Amino acid sequence: MRKFFCLAAFLILPTSTLLAQVADTDELKTTVLASIDEQYEPLVQASDAIWSFAETALNESRSAELLANYAEEQGFRVERGIAGMPTAFIASYGEGRPIIGIMGEYDALPRLSQAAEPQRNTLIADAPGQGCGHNLYGVASLGAATAIKQLIDDGKLQGTLRYYGTPAEESIGGKTYMARDGLFDDLDVALAWHPGDETKVDITGGQAMVETSVEFAGTASHAAFDPWNGRSALDGLELFTHSLNLLREHVQPSVRIHYSYIDGGGAPNVVPATASAAVWIRDSEIENVIHLFERMKTMAEGAAMAANVEASVRLIAGTYNAINNKEAAKVVHANMRRLGPIQYSDAETTFARELQEAMGILAAGIDGSVQDLDLEATEVKGGSTDVADVSWIVPTIDFNVVTAPTDIPWHSWGVVASSGMSIGHKGMHYAAKVFGMTMVDLFTSAETIEAIQAEFEEATSGFEYRAYLPDGPPPVPTQ
Repeated sequence: MRKFFCLAAFLILPTSTLLAQVADTDELKTTVLASIDEQYEPLVQASDAIWSFAETALNESRSAELLANYAEEQGFRVERGIAGMPTAFIASYGEGRPIIGIMGEYDALPRLSQAAEPQRNTLIADAPGQGCGHNLYGVASLGAATAIKQLIDDGKLQGTLRYYGTPAEESIGGKTYMARDGLFDDLDVALAWHPGDETKVDITGGQAMVETSVEFAGTASHAAFDPWNGRSALDGLELFTHSLNLLREHVQPSVRIHYSYIDGGGAPNVVPATASAAVWIRDSEIENVIHLFERMKTMAEGAAMAANVEASVRLIAGTYNAINNKEAAKVVHANMRRLGPIQYSDAETTFARELQEAMGILAAGIDGSVQDLDLEATEVKGGSTDVADVSWIVPTIDFNVVTAPTDIPWHSWGVVASSGMSIGHKGMHYAAKVFGMTMVDLFTSAETIEAIQAEFEEATSGFEYRAYLPDGPPPVPTQ
């Protein structure tokens, strides 16, 4: 276990000194909260700009540049284009231990363009939108990092702060490539958050996942004049996806399989020479996902044989299931309790209800309260994140903050609408404060980091992280 504080010396301090340290910590948190309040307008402006850019995985050039420039203006040392990704960067400040990392995301999702209104109103046909609230994510994290940087600059905190600009969370998994390059290896604790419809500490983590491309190749011919001379790649693809759907009956309930056709052929009167699909497989543990991935390869081979075509299966990226840290969760939850619930105006409550009505949601309104911390929770909800890979390398804190009304479907136009207005802004502001207060706890308490690291060492004993990725740099999808 990595140790960098003299914990024994800390524990024998007189009671009066310990009380003074608590008072000092409270004063530092107050200073951090004031700094984040002062940044509110520029943070909202940055969030709204990234919301309007709506750039998808590894195409986030303007979003990444905005955040990197903001960090540079605040005095951070910025390294751009890391881990083979032009839109990835690291902004650092300070020196020595502890080294605290904070994650920032900013990629959007395809075909979710939407105005910041409670009714469906597409801004640009087929354009992307911030359907996961990542315009809020990266900005909140950087706002908190800036507040802590000021305390380091003033000599009130000592150590190293590192903000990771992490692209392509929705596809490819930018953090996984950063993890493969060892960019998290020297961290003592990593912090992450995510927009949601509840404010709570994430104690159960997410699913492991593989992202794949399945391609079939045959021979084109005229579909009416001489179809016997053709070999349909689409036949192979349809046989393959049919077998995937049959497989659903014979997997554990925790498994999720989803696909979309990327190439379904062209004109109907041409026997398709090519066809392909994107296939994602998820389960609660990475070993199960890899097993299903190998099974899927066999199914693709069988479908190709049946259609007399050729099949190729390509791994795009794989992410682990997350492990979370109860000791860290306690720290975050205590700070959430101190902040209390997010308060909403009548206009925001009306917006929430109108949005729910437009989306056919029965729940009414929005709940900004802090959810109870259930340290015994074990149910893993659907969804995956490349934060999970980080969690196997360094103790990782992850939490959610309300940025959209209750029960709004995620990855939907409703999230885009909420992320571009004051409900999203309030959640972003709140998340920055939780981050800032938690970092004060980490930078000032050797005992806290020791406890977090001890739990992590026990959870990962005997484990060696290896990124589940193909060789080479990440592929850049089209916008």
